[in-house]
Amino acid sequence: MATVKPNPATRSPWRRRMLMLGLALIVALLAVFWKPLNGYAQAGTAYGARVACSCRFVGGRELSDCKKDFEPGMELVRLSEDAKARSVTASFPLLSSQTATYREGPGCQLEPWQS
Repeated sequence: MATVKPNPATRSPWRRRMLMLGLALIVALLAVFWKPLNGYAQAGTAYGARVACSCRFVGGRELSDCKKDFEPGMELVRLSEDAKARSVTASFPLLSSQTATYREGPGCQLEPWQS
């Protein structure tokens, strides 16, 4: 006895509609949550850069040790150091990057924010 396979032409429009609906839902969610998420990322990277810069150039600790000073929830913030410029850059993937630079006297200061 032969098995009857569903006609791919009859399933295809349904799959396309579901794919389009899924993509529309993702775009809608991004539109709703983009601004708050971007704000949190910018504030988090500014905080991370400032704290890590102070830890590194005022406290004299290794950059890898400075992540211990971060608040809970900052696991996605990445740090990089420019030893020559005495600065630390904190970044949140695809959303934000902030730099703090150590200067004699005032200490670590954030670079001006770019909107």
